[in-house]
Amino acid sequence: MVGKYKVITLCGSTKFKDDFIEQQKRLTLEGNIVISVGLFGHAGDNEVWTEGTKEMLDDMHKRKIDMADEIFVINKGGYIGSSTKSEIEYALKTGKKVNYMEKTIEQISKN
Repeated sequence: MVGKYKVITLCGSTKFKDDFIEQQKRLTLEGNIVISVGLFGHAGDNEVWTEGTKEMLDDMHKRKIDMADEIFVINKGGYIGSSTKSEIEYALKTGKKVNYMEKTIEQISKN
């Protein structure tokens, strides 16, 4: 059996590692293919901070967005940092649907 599965790329601050893992599990069990980050720089993966690596990972994440049908933003407490904001803008510019873990007043007013 080969099904038609939606592809979702997770976006958000890597300080929310536990939330990434929880949402990846939930979305997978709901029948989605989930693409996530490769490293959690803000949660201890210090390799991220070597010269050129963060920039490469940010660019790679945009390619992950290209492969997805939509993105799912891990915005715990409403937090959206500059990298995540850039990813949301890129997703919208390329016609991807954007969903949020936590609905903020701004997201509610857009719907």
